[in-house]
Amino acid sequence: MEKKIITDFENTYKNSSLNDDVRFKKEFLNKFIEKGFPSKKLESWKFSDLNQIINKNIENLIFYNDITKSNKIDESLYLKNLEHNKIVFINGKLEEIKFEHEDNNKIKISKETKIDDNLFKDNALIDLNNAFAIYNYKIHVEDGYNVKKPVVIYHTTNSELNSTNINIQLNFLLGENSSLKLIDTFNDISDKNFINIYYNFILKKDSVLKNFKLDNLINNNIKYSFNNIDQETNSVSETFILSTGSKFFKNEINCNLKGKYSSAFVNGIFSLSENRHHEIKTNINHLIENTKSYQLIKSVLDNSSKAVYQGKIYVDKDAQKTDGYQLSKAILLNENSEFNAKPELEIYADDVKCSHGSASGSLNDNSIFYLRSRGLNYKEAKNLLIKGFLLDVIEKITDEEIKNIIKSTMGLST
Repeated sequence: MEKKIITDFENTYKNSSLNDDVRFKKEFLNKFIEKGFPSKKLESWKFSDLNQIINKNIENLIFYNDITKSNKIDESLYLKNLEHNKIVFINGKLEEIKFEHEDNNKIKISKETKIDDNLFKDNALIDLNNAFAIYNYKIHVEDGYNVKKPVVIYHTTNSELNSTNINIQLNFLLGENSSLKLIDTFNDISDKNFINIYYNFILKKDSVLKNFKLDNLINNNIKYSFNNIDQETNSVSETFILSTGSKFFKNEINCNLKGKYSSAFVNGIFSLSENRHHEIKTNINHLIENTKSYQLIKSVLDNSSKAVYQGKIYVDKDAQKTDGYQLSKAILLNENSEFNAKPELEIYADDVKCSHGSASGSLNDNSIFYLRSRGLNYKEAKNLLIKGFLLDVIEKITDEEIKNIIKSTMGLST
């Protein structure tokens, strides 16, 4: 692989005038080559051996992706009945940024070739992203501005893409007392690609981020998304993950609560079948006093699917009066499905309120019997129990409009 990836790297930048930046990116390439794709030898990948998953599903992965070629935007993929701003990626190439509902002087959009090399030095996939992501896209919401309409990021691929690695970097800076609603959607016609996305969020004092990640269309791509969130005083982040469509998808969230009274909420749903394998991994770091976090992950698994939740709450010695909560539950609909949970608490303060828990099992026979005694058949009773199980997570969403869209997407509308 080493020779091939070096050749693909040289092809990516052969006509580039970046010079120093390319030399800098090559340092990350060398770091990735040294580490390789993560395997189960790493504790954080013990349940999801990416090296094995890629070797099994993608032959001769191509690291060179020609982003000079324009792609036609299929507007039929746009979310219906929702006024929104748009960021459109097709095959890894940014085709459109349109903030048509906003005050132009309140949002700054730029792209840079420079990257921040100070974060996550042990993450080989971020090294890979830093090496091959030509641009680092930045969206800055000015102090005091509440973005009026949601921003939808369309991650789309078409049939021209095959066995290719895509790397995307996005940075969001929310100024003091600002707010942003962000929806990530994935629409894939392509087959057997590896898509690697890095997000960095900086939340200034009193800012609010609501991020909804929707992977609901069935496809055979492999995806990894790393989300770093740095929060200052009294800021709030809310992350919701719907994980169901891709062959493999790992969403990783690293949240640093750096300011007093900052809070982070992570809620997620796995709804998997047909040998799909998905994971959510969280690190919520309470670094100062009076911070709060809440995590709730629920899974419904059928037909040899596999879900993994690794959730860690870290409480620094200076983080007194921390309130941290974490819970995962899974329903296994057949004996070949698998759920792995690794809840962790690492606490160095003594005045805290932290808890974690995990449970998995089949549908409750007594509940099914009760519903059938009220006139429902087995399938209706089963679907009603699953609906109630998942709605508990969706009801945690604080935006009513987006909550209803997600209910409709999952067929859970009343």
